[in-house]
Amino acid sequence: MITVKHLLQDKGHGTWSTTPDSLVYDALKLMADKGVGALLVLEAGKLVGIISERDYARKVILHGKSSLNTPVKEIMTENVICVRPEQTIEECMALMTDKHIRHLPVLQGDEVIGVVSIGDVVKAEIAEKNFLIKQLENYITGSR
Repeated sequence: MITVKHLLQDKGHGTWSTTPDSLVYDALKLMADKGVGALLVLEAGKLVGIISERDYARKVILHGKSSLNTPVKEIMTENVICVRPEQTIEECMALMTDKHIRHLPVLQGDEVIGVVSIGDVVKAEIAEKNFLIKQLENYITGSR
């Protein structure tokens, strides 16, 4: 089974973040520049929320607000669902499906050590299934 720790070893531990007082516009620009769909919201190095493109669409545009004068803290999700390095990608997928979320910060203690996205989890799941299929094919055909 592939764990979050294994996934982060392959993908890396890099994360992108913003602060609660930053403007939504600046957060969106950072997301676009870095090609990510969400940013961690950190205050004094501690995770206090997460902001996603979905938050913007649902909490700014649909409420007639402007991203140029709305702080991140007004639209961020505060109760962030996180995972630990020892959890499996299957657990991550189940959590993402159940909670309708696309990004999971990875915490070791109180420290953020990475983020996994639904794309990361699906890619790892497919790779694991392909490996198992190849092993079964080799077993059936007697190949090594």
